[in-house]
Amino acid sequence: MIDPHIISLRQRLHAHPEVSNEEYKTAEIIKGYLTRYNPSDIIEGLGGSGVAAVYSYPNPGKTIVIRCELDALPIQEQNDISYRSTYDGVSHKCGHDGHMAIVSSLAAWLDSGPINNGKVVLLYQPAEENGQGADRVLQDERFRALQPDHIFALHNLPKEPMHQILLMTKGFSAEVQSLIIRLTGKESHAAEPEHGINPTLAISKIAQELVNLGKSNPQSDSFAVLTPVHINVGQPSYGISPGAGEIHYTIRTWTKDKMKLLKYNITEIVSDISRTHQLQDNIEWLEYFPASINDADSNEIVKLAAITNAYDITEKNYPFKFGEDFGWYAAHYKTSIFGLGAGVDTPALHNADYDFPDELISTGSDMFKAIVRSILS
Repeated sequence: MIDPHIISLRQRLHAHPEVSNEEYKTAEIIKGYLTRYNPSDIIEGLGGSGVAAVYSYPNPGKTIVIRCELDALPIQEQNDISYRSTYDGVSHKCGHDGHMAIVSSLAAWLDSGPINNGKVVLLYQPAEENGQGADRVLQDERFRALQPDHIFALHNLPKEPMHQILLMTKGFSAEVQSLIIRLTGKESHAAEPEHGINPTLAISKIAQELVNLGKSNPQSDSFAVLTPVHINVGQPSYGISPGAGEIHYTIRTWTKDKMKLLKYNITEIVSDISRTHQLQDNIEWLEYFPASINDADSNEIVKLAAITNAYDITEKNYPFKFGEDFGWYAAHYKTSIFGLGAGVDTPALHNADYDFPDELISTGSDMFKAIVRSILS
């Protein structure tokens, strides 16, 4: 049975969402809840608004971090629910409110003294959606001083059977990079385009060439997706031939090495086409999410927790295509992030009508309790 206080917490968080780097009220709500359950220490201001509740036990043992996310998305709430978002244009459409509720449900359990050795840290990380938060948490010496032995996390996954545990044999999520390609030529009268340098044809050619870099088979190590998300050339002034334009992309691969090669190839294509069309070019690299590569031993601990709880398990042999900044932790610690099925009929993540299913809270909580017990018991 789910603690009604946790349901209330989840709904309060849902009603007061905050986007990346602005999650200070969310952090205050979390801190207010955690103080009821007597953590040994509460660390504030991690990576911006991040919070960590530390439960230290008398005897020596390993340190386990359970991580969730504070931030919401710039999406208008569409659901007609009693706890709908109170802020226009912002809502929890990735389920971070539910992830916070799952991790918060562990506080009462940890306070009750189920173990007597080691340390458990409940980490509420800011700015996951833009890929910045985990990196900033890692830079904080207070977090490094905790010396984690393992870091675990989960992500709810609509379109997968409710309560199913999804384990990733290679990695959980893709290497993701966003970029802006800017081209600069020369404006001219629209009647005399020969006196200017219009970038439109070059942008079209770049888009055509970048299509050829894509490899759509997710089971291939050469997998790559290049998605144009925005194009801007000129203005609706019909007497002017434009002299500047830009095209925005998000690109995805499975590995850092493949991403490095893809970025090199993009740079070469842009440079060659710009030179041919007598344009100046510039590429600005934006949001970056490193691939979340799970540690094999940590994955086995998650699998054992699922077996212990008699949950159905699906093992996937390639990652999800979305970005998840949990990959920053994987570069420094033993980590595992697993999927939690949120129901085949649940609206997809980032859909305006999505809402985290409360029945998943006990599933996620039971998984993390089993993980902690298996390491610290």
